[in-house]
Amino acid sequence: MANPSPAKSIGDPGITPLSPSHIQQNDTDQVPSGPSFIVVVAIDFGTTSSGYAYAFAKEPECIHTMRRWEGGDPGVSNQKTPTTILLTPDRKFHSFGYAARDFYHDLDPSESKHWLYLEKFKMKLHTTANLSINTDLHAANGKRVKALDIFAYALAFFKEQALKELSDQTGGEFDNNDVRWVITVPAIWKMPAKQFMREAAYKASLASRENPEQLIIALEPEAASIYCRKLRLHQMVDLGTLPATQNGFSPTDNVGSGATQAKEHVRRNRQSRTFLVENVVGELWSELEEGDRYVVVDCGGGTVDLTVHQIRLPEGHLKELHKASGGPYGSLGIDYEFEKLLCKIFGQDFIDQFKVKRPAAWVDLMIAFESRKRAAAPDRTNPLNINLPFSFIDYYKKFRGHSVEHALRKSNVDFVKWSSQGMLRMSPDAMNSLFKPTIDHIIQHLSDLFQKPEVSDIKFLFLVGGFAESQLLQQAVQNMLQGRSRIIIPHDVGLTILKGAVLFGLDPSVIKVRRSPLTYGVGVLNRFVEGKHPSDKLLVKDGTRWCTDVFDTFIGADQSVALGEMVKRSYTPAKPSQQVIVIHVYCSEKERAGFISESGVRKCGTLRLDVSGTESAAPRREIQTLMQFGDTEIRAMAVDVSTGRTVKASIDFLSH
Repeated sequence: MANPSPAKSIGDPGITPLSPSHIQQNDTDQVPSGPSFIVVVAIDFGTTSSGYAYAFAKEPECIHTMRRWEGGDPGVSNQKTPTTILLTPDRKFHSFGYAARDFYHDLDPSESKHWLYLEKFKMKLHTTANLSINTDLHAANGKRVKALDIFAYALAFFKEQALKELSDQTGGEFDNNDVRWVITVPAIWKMPAKQFMREAAYKASLASRENPEQLIIALEPEAASIYCRKLRLHQMVDLGTLPATQNGFSPTDNVGSGATQAKEHVRRNRQSRTFLVENVVGELWSELEEGDRYVVVDCGGGTVDLTVHQIRLPEGHLKELHKASGGPYGSLGIDYEFEKLLCKIFGQDFIDQFKVKRPAAWVDLMIAFESRKRAAAPDRTNPLNINLPFSFIDYYKKFRGHSVEHALRKSNVDFVKWSSQGMLRMSPDAMNSLFKPTIDHIIQHLSDLFQKPEVSDIKFLFLVGGFAESQLLQQAVQNMLQGRSRIIIPHDVGLTILKGAVLFGLDPSVIKVRRSPLTYGVGVLNRFVEGKHPSDKLLVKDGTRWCTDVFDTFIGADQSVALGEMVKRSYTPAKPSQQVIVIHVYCSEKERAGFISESGVRKCGTLRLDVSGTESAAPRREIQTLMQFGDTEIRAMAVDVSTGRTVKASIDFLSH
């Protein structure tokens, strides 16, 4: 919908450009100098699982991943913990991760319906169109809770765990002020979601509004990309050179001693939890030359993120060639397909009811599915058995008046059978068909990306994120690429982002050039020009004819921006007697916008500069507006040139 003309509706006299209007410069002095912190702690807040890792500034080559979690599932490495959170009936934080899941699971059903249990809630930030500080989430029992509280509780939990571990390591109380925090988010997230994470971190006291530099928001595939530069050959699998692999090792494991050594190396590392990043460029990386391009495909639980980077020598800095793309095609999609299958067999009405009435048993069923999901493979011939919780079988009989076995016989789903041990038996084809819609989305997206001119000649494709372990996905990517690029999968692929985020926190300037995801500008008044400006934009003030709502562009979508790049514009108040000058910042996904009232343009920030009680010597007061791009977030400020008064604004993307 087109916005009404603000100039007419607010009677805001606005600002008008002073020429010359466009100066672009790189302010190197804006980039914060070396670290004043002792340690960098990165939190990978995932859709399905989360974790943290850290490195001391004086030993940047040692990355420590967090302590092992209590709990843990068979067949799932518990280097990370499930992103699940439990609140008491009076909405106080109780526990996170395996602890939350196990406690909730052991509650009596009559009790558990009063507790608030949440899982896989991160996707809400991606899917909510008008995300705000007040956005709600639904707990398993259907009750609503504030998303900001939940995210803040989760971050506070990680803060406490990490500080406790650091205190134990250093033998004293570790001070939060000595930590630089890094939180990872998907690159395809819109600005409101990235800002939401920052707000939650402030609420959890990781950093404060007064000291925002203490927290860096890192983009997941960028973090992965930074880590992949350090890979040694024994720390990854090159799909181009191995037979069919299983989690990075061939089923027969006769690839020679290389793989066995690698396996041994990974095992030792798992025990020590300290990961050595050798302070050299990895062998793989040394094959890259100036201008070489590679793609990072980050496949997580919720989203799949694709970024295209190019190498710039001699320092090996990275340049983003194409703005991040992807979508909600993470491994959660397979869970939804499984749920759809259950609805088909047992009826949507029963499944909806069962989730609310027996939430803990539903969680159990999904855990059972998760471990079988990981056993899916392209060449598997034997069926996969999924345990149905007793309360599912029992509740179904009460609900329908006939047995689960009867439902399976009656449903037309012939590839799922009932086994006498109380399990669902799925044929491998049935399991593979649950993967198909999600993998098809990813492959379609990759094919589209590879059609783009700037994505030709890709030397490597790095497959990272937890879902990258799936052999079905690996095979589909291989089939699509047909040998056009080498596919590289790091070992411990689920920790790639975490380790890269630590490296990014130690040196955020490693990514030198990014692409702006949006077009940014401010709303201004221009002198009305007959024939050029539409008549409905005419505003006459004190005898002057103005054209309102003009979108004065600072930077266009998909334009390259260097780290710390400043765009500076000068404006003057349209009415000299103005006491407060308000500058509205607008953004749009379109590459160019003429007016702020066009559809798709929305207000994302406001700079208010109070100039009352000051005189300007110049006949026209000059207000400089500066915007700094190229970082993962955007900063803006306005300066009253005659008095030197400045206001800073973090651009506010959360709708109010």
